Amino acid sequence: MLADLREKYEGSPSSRAFDRLYEDSEWGHMFAVLHKRLNEHFTDINGRAETTHHYWAENSRDLLSLIKDVEADLHTLRRAGVEVELADSYQNALDSCRPWLSPSGGSAVPEEFGPIEVIVYEPVFTHAANRVKLQKRQETIELKMEGSGSYANVYSYVDPDYGIKFAIKRAKKNLDERDLGRFKQEFEVLSKLSFPYVVEVYRYSEARNEYRMEYCDTTLREYIAKKNATISFAARKRIALQFLYGINYLHCQDLLHRDISLQNILLKVFGSGAVLVKLSDFGLVKDKTSEFTRTQTEMKGTVRDPMLGSFRDYTVVNEMYAIGHVLAYIFTGRESLPPAIDEVGSIIHRCVANDLDQRYQAVTELIAEVERLEAPPIQTTA
Repeated sequence: MLADLREKYEGSPSSRAFDRLYEDSEWGHMFAVLHKRLNEHFTDINGRAETTHHYWAENSRDLLSLIKDVEADLHTLRRAGVEVELADSYQNALDSCRPWLSPSGGSAVPEEFGPIEVIVYEPVFTHAANRVKLQKRQETIELKMEGSGSYANVYSYVDPDYGIKFAIKRAKKNLDERDLGRFKQEFEVLSKLSFPYVVEVYRYSEARNEYRMEYCDTTLREYIAKKNATISFAARKRIALQFLYGINYLHCQDLLHRDISLQNILLKVFGSGAVLVKLSDFGLVKDKTSEFTRTQTEMKGTVRDPMLGSFRDYTVVNEMYAIGHVLAYIFTGRESLPPAIDEVGSIIHRCVANDLDQRYQAVTELIAEVERLEAPPIQTTA
């Protein structure tokens, strides 16, 4: 059957415009031939529907024969285990043409017949194994409030198509033009980033001034506050390094976060107990082209370097101050800085030194020292 079918189309003409749509070396030519013939008929029918409403007799017979060929030949392929589907719009077009096509005397195109959308630059024959049909449910989904910040409220919902929880970050209605600009800039920056330790965003809605993002289970502050007594040194080190890898990625993209805090570091928590750090809240992010870096910009960051007078002068060493405070919380569970009596304390105090020249000048230097950290010996009592 397959040999006969292949031979049937070998001598039929196609064109490069259709051949290029089908990469299937075995059946691509057949699909291109059928696609070309369907497009010719649909184009002619559209023209006749706008003028005489009469489709020529020979063309009517040819289209009826073509419909039979498409149905019979796709059925043959399916019987042989080759699952091929015709695009829904083309199948619907054939189904709507069949009732008024006549094998003799031409065919009267119905007055109410709508134009057929002719597909030129996409294949209309596809292998079923290469496609998936996505459901799009038109239903209202209740949002759950997860938290609120300076610029936005965050909600969560479970997508009914996939059973996956997503978050929605929606700008507050009372934002002025400048703060709304920050909110939109946050999405634009995040949409261009791709890294395991930076939160992913998916789509911005101008109508609601909101965007969808991956859902995270908790903040760094909440996670450590609840589990501080049971988190091992190795686990703290892993969390610290994920956080630092994320910040280093931003710096490699010529970005400075400028709002690093325990609330802006999110965590995805897995059933096994593993956690994944996700940097978020990029409303104050700074890059070389940012319009928001001005002398009078209010410094809203939760952890602010006392050695910095203006955001215009903000650099990596100023970001290092907030990084030090976050590391202190990760390793100790306290928001106050520990004394510099061990390796961890020494690293943290170098991050926050008043002399900017004494601070780490790049996150890569800090990463190298944290990677070398070893768990302190267990203290025993007599």
